[in-house]
Amino acid sequence: MTITSGRPARILERAGPGGNGEGETVGSTYRPASLRTGNAVTPAVRGTDRYFELKSEIHRKLIGVLNYERLASIPKDRVRAEIGRVVERLLEEERVPMTTAEQNRIVEEVLDEVLGLGPLEPLLKEPSITDILVNGYNKVYIERNGKLALTQVRFRDNAHLLHIIEKIVSQVGRRIDEAQPIVDARLPDGSRVNAIIPPLALDGPTLSIRRFGRHVITAEEMLANRTMMPGMLRFLAACVQAKVTILISGGTGSGKTTMLNALSRYIPEDERIITIEEIAELQLQQRHVVKFETRQPGLNREGGITQRELVRTALRMRPDRIIVGECRGPEALDMLQAMSTGVDGSMSTVHANSPRDAFSRLVAMVLMADLEMPSRVIIQQLANAIKLVVQLARLQDGTRRVMSIAEVLGVRDEQIQLQDIFVFERVGVTDSGKVQGRFRATGAIPRLMERLKVSGIELPATIFEEELAVNL
Repeated sequence: MTITSGRPARILERAGPGGNGEGETVGSTYRPASLRTGNAVTPAVRGTDRYFELKSEIHRKLIGVLNYERLASIPKDRVRAEIGRVVERLLEEERVPMTTAEQNRIVEEVLDEVLGLGPLEPLLKEPSITDILVNGYNKVYIERNGKLALTQVRFRDNAHLLHIIEKIVSQVGRRIDEAQPIVDARLPDGSRVNAIIPPLALDGPTLSIRRFGRHVITAEEMLANRTMMPGMLRFLAACVQAKVTILISGGTGSGKTTMLNALSRYIPEDERIITIEEIAELQLQQRHVVKFETRQPGLNREGGITQRELVRTALRMRPDRIIVGECRGPEALDMLQAMSTGVDGSMSTVHANSPRDAFSRLVAMVLMADLEMPSRVIIQQLANAIKLVVQLARLQDGTRRVMSIAEVLGVRDEQIQLQDIFVFERVGVTDSGKVQGRFRATGAIPRLMERLKVSGIELPATIFEEELAVNL
């Protein structure tokens, strides 16, 4: 099927000197129109610049010849092949000497520009990459296995990078411009995107992508990766089944969302779950899941929907559990009230370096609601609502570990009392940089054992014995 609006050869005809300025081939060097002045030709463009000029020329002409109405009628699995044929035809029209490998590369990259996210597409197809960090049009870093590395990927210029950012955010109904130069968005696979542009970004548009692959990491894979030891998983699974309210705490990139996804597998299938997120990232596997996502305000600063409003709405929709992807502001108050008034077994995440810091942050968030509530009342409600804190960390060698599982015992002298059930102890670093340590049970028997027993769940006391340890 042909998807052009006319004969490409006719559309792409180039005039000789003094003609229409489409570009020309002189000897073996291609001169794009943008590099010509009248009849004079500028010095040859070599290397990357020449490559970008040629690719841009093909991309521009492709946009001009595509018949989008007919393109929409083509099955999705054939669109790439059909457009690829047109790109190959346009390359033939350019009469630029190149190898088959070079031609195939240009075809793929032009297709990525039209159908995907341009230079980012090869990185997004690589499952081992966990972060993509674009510090400017010519500086793209990736994180693989916990290590950062500079890539050869680059954009044509800042305008090209900005175009890709706009393409990403428009797909989820968001916008980015000088009036709103910061935006959070997501990719179709759930990967989290944050972008900031001038005037706030001094060196040009900046983009970061936190990858969330199509494959949801299971708790069993966490055991294989030594994120935690079997006894810790068994205890957490029992707490989820018994509807214990759990807070997952950790720094950036520590695996909080991954842990939340993994633990959600233990929620019974017959329960109604409502998820609330600023940017949808959770990938719950249950059938009865209702997903909410916030909305940014429009150009007139109206029409925005916050997490707090969504929590209130969720409470009216008969939830068995509410899962807030991350508490960042005054919605912590509504979440706290939900946990305290019958929505047991709810879960959320928070950025903090320790369980105690997590509660300090939650207190600060509740105070943001500006209800003049005494901090001692907030602390008491937090202790009543949250029963377990799972602390995560990304270590210096890039591995992720459950650093502790702590039980909330109550309040004393206006301080929340915590009891570690399991901990990870670091003992050193090998010559290769690998962190050494061990998981250890503290020997404390959780007070939650009685709740588990009432829920029909029996755990052997041996998993909490202090002698039980796993060395790494």
